[in-house]
Amino acid sequence: GHGRVELGFNLEVRVVRPANLGEADPLVGGMEESDLLETACGMIEQDMATKTWAMGDAFTMADCAAAPALFYANLVQPIGATHEHVSAYHKRLMQRPSVARVVEEARPYMTLFPG
Repeated sequence: GHGRVELGFNLEVRVVRPANLGEADPLVGGMEESDLLETACGMIEQDMATKTWAMGDAFTMADCAAAPALFYANLVQPIGATHEHVSAYHKRLMQRPSVARVVEEARPYMTLFPG
């Protein structure tokens, strides 16, 4: 049969638009982006404390989905030593040949990232 698959965490990266494009979306509960990112990293930290990959021991589509969010989150606010499991997970993701290739191929477009 088919097993149920759940992603153990959800990480949203907000990009503040330039003033000429209008106001940024209202923040959740008045929290600053850095607070939201800190909260998300805290949740991921707990979840990744006992896992190698998002769903356990095997690299899955959940990790493919997490890679861009963690990549951009790390650009906006570097994942520090206070989140050692998130940092280690991010490092493992970036070392995966498939993820490293995507990052390398996207490098010419990084100047378009508003960060």
